[in-house]
This record gives sequence, C-alpha cells and structure tokens, in this order.
Amino acid sequence: MMGEYIIYYRGKIVGGIYDDRLLIKPTASAKFLMPAASYVLPYDGAKEMLYVENIDDKDNLTELLESIYPELPAPKSKKK
Repeated sequence: MMGEYIIYYRGKIVGGIYDDRLLIKPTASAKFLMPAASYVLPYDGAKEMLYVENIDDKDNLTELLESIYPELPAPKSKKK
C-alpha cells in the first residue's frame, strides 16, 4: 500500500509523508547532508528511504531539496 502523500519538487518525486514522517529518496546528496539519518521503510514492499527529523528548519529543507533535485530521475511521460 502506498503512503499518504507524495511530495514533488519541480515536477520530480522527492519523497513523501508516510505515517506522519517525512521520508526522502536516498540520493548521494541526501546521504551527505544527513549522514546520521535513519533508513526506514515507508510501507511493506517499498524501498528504504531517509527519515528527515528536522522538518522545522526551512533553510535546511530548501538546501536538501535543491541538492537532491539533479540526482532524481526525470518524470515518466504519460501515454495519450
């Protein structure tokens, strides 16, 4: 089963909110910026994601999203 909310940044999926937790994709930049972050499963059968604990720091979240954006895959094109 999928999580509660998927989070997009400039059209790319960066993570989501699962069980009241902000989880992001574990890119190289995310691992570098959050070396002590926990890996957690958003739901059964999913890939592990990084748990973002400090969600109140706007500057930190902005830096995190800006850093991981280039490493994320392009959105899949929709079939017509």
